[in-house]
Amino acid sequence: MEPKDYVVEKIEGEYAILKNIADGGEIFIAMALLPQGVDLGSRLHFENFEYTLL
Repeated sequence: MEPKDYVVEKIEGEYAILKNIADGGEIFIAMALLPQGVDLGSRLHFENFEYTLL
C-alpha cells in the first residue's frame, strides 16, 4: 500500500471525513484510528496502516 496524504474535511461524532490531497477522493474513518490532536484542517500522512500528523 502506497503512502497517502489527507486533510480532515469534516468531523461527525466519532468519525472523520478525510480528503486525499493528491486525487480529491474522500474516505470515512473512525476517530479512534487517528492520532491524538486531530481537528478540522489537520493534515495526515498514511503509511504502513498508520496515520501521523504532518
